[in-house]
Amino acid sequence: MDMQTVVLGTSGTTPQDVVDVARHGARVELSSDAVEALAAARATVDALAAKPEPVYGVSTGFGALATRHIGHDLRAQLQRNIVRSHAAGMGPRVEREVVRALMFLRLKTVASGHTGVRPEVAQTMADVLNAGITPVVHEYGSLGCSGDLAPLSHCALALMGEGDAEGPDGVVKPAGDLLAAAGIAPVALKEKEGLALLNGTDGMLGMLIMALADLDTLYKSADVTAALSLEALLGTEKVLEPELHAIRPHPGQADSAANMLAVLKGSELTGHYQSGEAPRVQDAYSVRCAPQVAGAGRDTMAHARLVAERELAAAVDNPVVLANGEVRSNGNFHGAPVAYVLDFLAIAAADLASIAERRTDRLLDKNRSHGLPPFLADDAGVDSGLMIAQYTQAALVSEMKRLAVPASADSIPSSAMQEDHVSMGWSAARKLRTAIDNLTRVIAVELYAATRGIELRHGLSPAPASAAAIAALRAAGVAGPGPDRFLAPDLAASDAFVRAGRLVAAVEPVTGPLA
Repeated sequence: MDMQTVVLGTSGTTPQDVVDVARHGARVELSSDAVEALAAARATVDALAAKPEPVYGVSTGFGALATRHIGHDLRAQLQRNIVRSHAAGMGPRVEREVVRALMFLRLKTVASGHTGVRPEVAQTMADVLNAGITPVVHEYGSLGCSGDLAPLSHCALALMGEGDAEGPDGVVKPAGDLLAAAGIAPVALKEKEGLALLNGTDGMLGMLIMALADLDTLYKSADVTAALSLEALLGTEKVLEPELHAIRPHPGQADSAANMLAVLKGSELTGHYQSGEAPRVQDAYSVRCAPQVAGAGRDTMAHARLVAERELAAAVDNPVVLANGEVRSNGNFHGAPVAYVLDFLAIAAADLASIAERRTDRLLDKNRSHGLPPFLADDAGVDSGLMIAQYTQAALVSEMKRLAVPASADSIPSSAMQEDHVSMGWSAARKLRTAIDNLTRVIAVELYAATRGIELRHGLSPAPASAAAIAALRAAGVAGPGPDRFLAPDLAASDAFVRAGRLVAAVEPVTGPLA
């Protein structure tokens, strides 16, 4: 089967599948076992719908209105109404990749056979994804409990042929027109289906999975830039040796130290800290403790990855259809597990940015850079060098510290106090995306400064891996040392270089795969 086709069964999916569908347009197919499970669960819901006893989401209102029994003649209207009324988002549009992840993950839960949605509705969800139709979802509207209600409602609205969506050409049009152009019939929702399409942690989970993919590259990139800064500052690589990290057995720390040591192998710039008139006994914390800080972030990522994998294996809905045929109310839609790790990652990202900025500042300060010119300028005084690049980096770090304030520690009651404690996981995910954008820029500034610092160490050769990184950066159009120039384009090019994973790609042919 085509590598760009993801088959959804009853057992869930993988993080890579989510990234492939969200970012790379992979097609989605439903497996035969998923279709069978969907049909079986739907038969259970149909049987319950025929009985006089009220069942939440099937024959009752929602939330604080669950006390009203809804007759057969109003149930289709009930399902339409929950989608229309809950599609109440406001603010800027959410990114296309986030919406695709949201839709795919809701389809993943639907395909589990625990929601009672008909097979034809699930197939329509897959058809919309495969047609490249992306509903317009807004920034604000989710409290992370009962799941990402407003964002998912905007997606369900598009399935009904209502609201707006972006077509495969990037143009926003009425969703009904886009469905018609793709030959997709709008769905007419039946009992429980409207609720089942809205009630999940899919937005925050999708953003967590993509954040982990981005951070995996960024933590490797940060190990490389830390090594480059160490070289430019004539630091010692002795603190990176495995026996020092074995006696404090945090796995992320050992991986970061190993990455840095691999980058520095063969350098003529390291190990000079004891020479000269004022020998250094040891390097500053921002250099010496780089593996400890980056390693702690890596271990945080490992925990977040475990939470994401558990959530990917979950069927989040309320009520759910159990294997024994019971339909049971539950609280599995509460986003706390995902919200906590989203906040934790924002804290780790802020600290990684903070230590990278401190190394950059050290490179620019003639009193602490061990012989480099002030601000790495060509003719200091006439030239300002990278002075203001560090200002920009500091502004980014300051913003990241604000973004590290946990969203999950907040809760605002809703739905007439029926939903009186919420996770704010969507908000945690949104600020993490901003933090990751800023972290990429911070690492790009350190890369720009460290490579210039190395090139200003005349007569000493950098490590082969460092030389490869510098050559790749220069080939990408980022200038080396010289008189002042318009700096913003260079910083933007360095950002694009890091963001695309090209820094890691440049050094790995020399170092081997980084951990």
